[in-house]
Amino acid sequence: MWTEEVATARAGTRRDSATRLHRGFSWLTALGVLLVLAGIVGLVYTAAATLTSMLLFGWLLLIGGIVGLLRAIQARGTSFFWLGVIVAALNFAAGIVVIRLPHAAAAALTMFAALLFLSAGFFRLVGGLVVREPQLGWTLLLGAFDLLLGILVLGSWPSSSQYVIGAFISLALLFDGLGLVATGYGGRRIVGLVSEEGQPKPVRPD
Repeated sequence: MWTEEVATARAGTRRDSATRLHRGFSWLTALGVLLVLAGIVGLVYTAAATLTSMLLFGWLLLIGGIVGLLRAIQARGTSFFWLGVIVAALNFAAGIVVIRLPHAAAAALTMFAALLFLSAGFFRLVGGLVVREPQLGWTLLLGAFDLLLGILVLGSWPSSSQYVIGAFISLALLFDGLGLVATGYGGRRIVGLVSEEGQPKPVRPD
């Protein structure tokens, strides 16, 4: 009798844990669906996604500057006080500039991204030809793709700044959302299988 009560209590505890895990994975799946929808909307309206991301970036810089200034004030009297004040002031000023001139900030970031793609593609191609690694074909293909992407973005700059940043962020949201959906769905299935295997077997009377 006592053994049956202990088994029932343990089964109830496992069931509660499985329910909490199932609920957590369900929330993870829901978050993934929202990110996927946000990514699709961003890909459809890339200009709006670029402007929104720039404004959000500016506000994050502004808030970071305020928080950094408060931390620097708390650390006054130390050798890091003035460094903290300078960094906070730079963040605050950059945040104001990005918020007031989001299109100019997007153009600057697009130029930086194009140069980054060009340099990454160049070094990949040169490094692949010099090192001659086993995955030389993939390295050369990625390097050529980076170069082509950098040339396309830079060739249509500054008009490309209206959609490049928004497209990149929307793609990141889309793939992150798909990953969360896959993780949540797989986790729910695993929890369900474990819960079914952990069900107490009925004890047949002797």
